[in-house]
Amino acid sequence: MSTETDLQSLAGLAGLIDGAEVDGVTTLLARREGPLTGGIVFRVGRADETLAMAGITHLVEHLALHRQTMADLHHNGETANTYTSFYATGTPEEVVAFLNGVCASLREVPLERLETEKGILRMEAARREGGRAFDAMALWRYGAQGPGLAAYDEEGLSRLSADDVTSWGRSHFTRDNAVLFFTSDTVPEGLDITLPAGRRMPVVLPPEALVRKPAWFRGAGGGILIDALLPRSTPALLFARVATRMLIRSLREEGGLSYTAACEYEPVSANAARIVAYADALPGKEDGVVQAVIETLAALREGLVDDDDLVAARKLLRQETAIADVGASMLPTAALNLLIGHPAQHPDDLQAEQDAVTVDDLAAVARLFWDDALAQVPDEGLDWAGFVPAPEVSESEVTGSDYHHVNEPGVALVIAAEGVSLRTPYGPVTVRYDDCVLMSAYPDGGRRLVGRDGFRVVVEPTLYRQLTPDIVAATIDARVPAGVTQWLPARSADTIP
Repeated sequence: MSTETDLQSLAGLAGLIDGAEVDGVTTLLARREGPLTGGIVFRVGRADETLAMAGITHLVEHLALHRQTMADLHHNGETANTYTSFYATGTPEEVVAFLNGVCASLREVPLERLETEKGILRMEAARREGGRAFDAMALWRYGAQGPGLAAYDEEGLSRLSADDVTSWGRSHFTRDNAVLFFTSDTVPEGLDITLPAGRRMPVVLPPEALVRKPAWFRGAGGGILIDALLPRSTPALLFARVATRMLIRSLREEGGLSYTAACEYEPVSANAARIVAYADALPGKEDGVVQAVIETLAALREGLVDDDDLVAARKLLRQETAIADVGASMLPTAALNLLIGHPAQHPDDLQAEQDAVTVDDLAAVARLFWDDALAQVPDEGLDWAGFVPAPEVSESEVTGSDYHHVNEPGVALVIAAEGVSLRTPYGPVTVRYDDCVLMSAYPDGGRRLVGRDGFRVVVEPTLYRQLTPDIVAATIDARVPAGVTQWLPARSADTIP
């Protein structure tokens, strides 16, 4: 998409945000008193990777930030599912120096830090525990692709080369795939945002792994999460706000079942949004929490909403934009909307849409939410509420050579020309070679194959009769697609199953 097209699409924000062009990069301007904040956002994130390359965007971000050691400047970078951003707050000279330095590092990634930054990312991952329950939802919905990659560690770090990083930087961190913004009505002097030409990367959600919905799976810990993918709309946004009020009232204020209960609305593409309802559970009250959440969603589907809740939700949304320097506060969101192709809307127009939303509109959204729902529950399932279990086995098994487990009757590894299956009493788990997105390999013959749908088959020669490392190499290694194998260091004898 051209800068000219970007600037034309900003017409809806006239009077709040102005547009300009800097070195071929679309630039957004909105004045705010105080120190200058400037940032650059790229339309690339974790969901654009493959499992075998997972972590490459985060790695480029870290490498680009390495040389920006301005101790007194508030600055940072972020890699999310659909975007990567760099931003700083300070004097115009400081912000310009920061952004110029970031873009210089993106033009020529400092590869001398490659292995060091890989180690830092591994340490970050080891400390990052929160959010796993939310990430699991995407894994069950999408498998090991797109948004589902957030549920995995950055598996690609060990195999990423300097050429991989350089190529990724040149193809994704381009002027055509970026938007720049400043909390100012003029572009600060001295900028050098020169970046290679490229193309705007569309957000493409992969096909879902779930065939039947609403569905449930058993998660770790207490409480419940339910999410759904809906059309992006003002009624859907208000649905999330009203549902939050109803969940808090039912679970915390009246029932005393939860400490945290909410419903969130998260745009994920130009036309789609993820809505997730969740509630934690006080000890021994898990069943009551699940029951209360299901009942609240049922009330919403039936239109049993108090008008006061809708009025209050509208009021809160209005307050979020009824602030000084609202244009400046909108800059990061406006930049991301440009990158993903969502039309710009003035707060006054959004308010008019919000005022027109009715209880019937909320009920319609609630029905869409229910039809697409995926639930993570602590213990018992949700069959009683009309949900089906999410699939835990594959639909089919390959036909080939059987290798029986040494001490588990009824369990066998099946190796065929087209893939591998683990046969169990509960059904098969299959990864076909042409659908394999990662194979982790040990020198002793141990293998872990992950399919695009998220199913995994672990191959351990010591656990299956007559299976040897030579057979693994000749039948599996030779058939897995090039570029998805991750060679791991040798294991000590006491860690081999």
